[in-house]
Amino acid sequence: MALTDTAIRNAKPADNPQKLFDGGGLFLLVTPNGGKWWRLKYRYVGKEKLLSIGTYPEVSLKDARERREEARKHIANGDDPSALKQQTKINMRINATNTFKAVADEWMSKQVKKNSEATHKRHNMILTNDLLPWLEASIKRN
Repeated sequence: MALTDTAIRNAKPADNPQKLFDGGGLFLLVTPNGGKWWRLKYRYVGKEKLLSIGTYPEVSLKDARERREEARKHIANGDDPSALKQQTKINMRINATNTFKAVADEWMSKQVKKNSEATHKRHNMILTNDLLPWLEASIKRN
């Protein structure tokens, strides 16, 4: 039987973790401390795997079902949803650190040893007062 939102809200923690199944490999794991975690159980290349989808109520029943269907499409295409999720996290981390500001800050930290204090202050002032605001403004325009 498929889960309902009422059944999820009324699920109480017990001494051991409980699994409330929805179908298609999707279940809600209710932990003893009261956490409610969406999980997807699937097989990839003959190996059983678990994919974490999120926590309830941040991820609703409807959203969990949509994510399950999306993961099943990836499996049908021959892709591992867990590996795709990990690669997405890595790409997001790279994109966050691959900005002009991050590169400029790294460069500035290396220049401290090479330049005098006055030169370092001048370069830092140029970056913070001139270059970064100009770049941010030009990005917003595009």
